[in-house]
Amino acid sequence: MIPQIAPAELAAWRADGARPAPVLVDVREPWEFDYCRIEGSLSLPLSTLPARLAELPAERDLVLVCHHGSRSQHAAQWLARNGFARVHNLRGGVAAWAA
Repeated sequence: MIPQIAPAELAAWRADGARPAPVLVDVREPWEFDYCRIEGSLSLPLSTLPARLAELPAERDLVLVCHHGSRSQHAAQWLARNGFARVHNLRGGVAAWAA
């Protein structure tokens, strides 16, 4: 089961200096990322995920992001099946973050 994190929880986590910030992995297409993104996110489109797996730190918490949370959920599940234990999905995606 992939943990779901609400936008408010993610904001609090990122603001908590006592806790290492997660790596935000945005799996949307480049044009979507250019249009709107969470500051500090890594753009890693879903279609490129298998080829770019080595770019992700397996020892860090990863929060997967997309527009509404569906693509990022699939990406998080794929990462979990491929050895990444600390993956989370941003519930509602960047749309919920912006709201």
